Amino acid sequence: MVLIWTQFGVKQKNGNVKCKVRVMHRGDSSGSSSSAENTKPEQDTPCLSIKPTGKDFYKVLGVLPESNEDDIKKAYRKMALKFHPDKNSDPDAEEKFKEIAEAYEILTDPQKRSIYDQFGEEGLKNGISAGQGNNFRHNDPHATFSSFFHNSDHFDIFFGNDPDADDDLFNPFRRSTFTNLGGFAGYEAGLRKGAQHLSGEAVVHDLPVTLDEVMHGCTKQMKITRSRLNPDGRSLRTEEKVLNVVVKKGWRAGTRITFPREGDETSNSPPADITFILRDQEHPQYKRDGSNIVYTAQITLKEALCGCTVNVPTLDNRMMPLPCSDIIKPGEVRRLRGEGLPLPKSPSQRGDLVVEFQVLFPDRIPPQSREIIKHSLGQC
Repeated sequence: MVLIWTQFGVKQKNGNVKCKVRVMHRGDSSGSSSSAENTKPEQDTPCLSIKPTGKDFYKVLGVLPESNEDDIKKAYRKMALKFHPDKNSDPDAEEKFKEIAEAYEILTDPQKRSIYDQFGEEGLKNGISAGQGNNFRHNDPHATFSSFFHNSDHFDIFFGNDPDADDDLFNPFRRSTFTNLGGFAGYEAGLRKGAQHLSGEAVVHDLPVTLDEVMHGCTKQMKITRSRLNPDGRSLRTEEKVLNVVVKKGWRAGTRITFPREGDETSNSPPADITFILRDQEHPQYKRDGSNIVYTAQITLKEALCGCTVNVPTLDNRMMPLPCSDIIKPGEVRRLRGEGLPLPKSPSQRGDLVVEFQVLFPDRIPPQSREIIKHSLGQC
């Protein structure tokens, strides 16, 4: 009888896995109840290429498989700051942020990284480790982020002079100076009422903005009332502060603007963050659709059938003539290119002013007119 024993080894640089194959021959000796083993020496035998399955965590962080721990930490730092949900407003930022934390956890753990290098993500999920069960479990990505910065006020990283950080004008965390911004009307508001606490940390307030403010950008002065520790470290005092909230051209509803450590402070917790979330105020003439604005133009049935010119008001108080020579159906739209709101990441460009037609039908038609209409429409 021939027994073949195979031992998998370490993945080689060419992507294949090197393994050892031991072949043992077992036979019975004549007239004896014992058996003798003839064992051939071990030999390295090339195996089939085994490609790790699942996510490519090296690609997620943008590093090479031979990168050291310092390279991985530097990559995580840059990627985590770029895709942090409080900084990045893209819809997929949260998922990307989780994936980045997942990659960092695995590639900085020597045991997990060794398993991943040999067997990929599936190897981790299936618990392929020396005598251990499945311990493939991810931490909260926000906890990973906080731990990376040693539980300090990591928002200083967003605001500090960081050579590796992206200097993105759309980034609400980018340090802004509030000088030379005169000419915009600000207002004061007491913001303690209705504030929402998130996990005992940030305090969130809605910040209503008009289309005109989004069009031109503005600075709003928001008065807050907060609790602060006295020098004795135990008693509290109440104080007021005015925060200058810069709203840049084209910012969309849902954009978050955070002021680190400007909220309440207690003896048991550091000062909370204050976050403002932009909310669009209703406009009497327009509805907002991203960087486009929608204007409803009312025309008569005669104008819809026979043609007309509609004067469309713009956000900067001009009148744009819109000739309509074709038949206009109810709900039909026309576009005035470049007459909408500035694009958030490219304020020199603008969206469109969308004109949506509402056709007004008469309540009654005189009998003689009805006969004329029947005759005219009968040929259509």
